[in-house]
Amino acid sequence: MRPSPVPAAAGVYGWHFEKAPCPDLDAGRLLYVGIAPRHMANRTSTQNLRKRVRYHYRGNAAGSTLRLTLGCLLGMELRRVGSGKRMTFGKTGEAALSQWMAENARVCWIAREEPWTMEAELISQLDVPLNLDQNRHNPFHSRLTEVRSQARRLARELAIST
Repeated sequence: MRPSPVPAAAGVYGWHFEKAPCPDLDAGRLLYVGIAPRHMANRTSTQNLRKRVRYHYRGNAAGSTLRLTLGCLLGMELRRVGSGKRMTFGKTGEAALSQWMAENARVCWIAREEPWTMEAELISQLDVPLNLDQNRHNPFHSRLTEVRSQARRLARELAIST
């Protein structure tokens, strides 16, 4: 595995894009924030900044809400895969999305213990239109929710992809 400048630590990360994923958004500015690890009621995930950022860059839409959002905004076809419960953009679509991200996505981060204590405050104070959770106040929220819902609806109508 290639060396990464992203630390294997807890923290907050933010995504900027050289080219915006849709015409309604401005290029070059912060559009999404995330945290690693996630803190749940009875445990904390095993994720860290390095793992999470790497997954956003090279994973799939089933495991990355950022990839799901970007692919939907870029007009990629979402498909049911495996048993039909998971949805991705398929091998070709995920590869195309990874390439688009390699060319356009820029990520910044800051290591912080217990980053989940900052997430709600960041989303409430920043204009991050690609975040849905805790972000109903953002003017882009309803549009993004509809775009993602429509992609899921269409995927359910298609045969499961192999």
